[in-house]
Amino acid sequence: MKKFFEEFKEFAVKGNVMDMAVGIIIGGAFTAIVTSLVNDIINPLIGTLIGMNFSKLVATVNGAEIAYGNFIMAIVNFIIVALVIFTIIKNMNKLREATKQPEEEPAEEEPTTKVCPFCKSEIPIEATRCPHCTSQLEE
Repeated sequence: MKKFFEEFKEFAVKGNVMDMAVGIIIGGAFTAIVTSLVNDIINPLIGTLIGMNFSKLVATVNGAEIAYGNFIMAIVNFIIVALVIFTIIKNMNKLREATKQPEEEPAEEEPTTKVCPFCKSEIPIEATRCPHCTSQLEE
């Protein structure tokens, strides 16, 4: 149990948790704005175009009222939120790709060895005599 709390403490102290909390708070505020947009602007506009108010669409089943118009508007609300979030993430990914530093290709290193012309063994490039066959190497 102690290990569980230590892991939780480590998780809670990380910066990602604070980022997530800020995101949730902003998301809640954004949802309130979109809900108002749907209920106060889009719903009346659709109502005037098709001649009905979705929030007043109700079905009565065995005496219970089912407000399916509100459900339709909740779907519209969800689609708008999803569309805006998709657009934001897509633009953020484009921005991230545009600002991404191109990876540098490693420069070709100069050779550190050469082949002895007499015994064909690999020797250091600075060698003047082959350590294998003891031949004098020309510069």
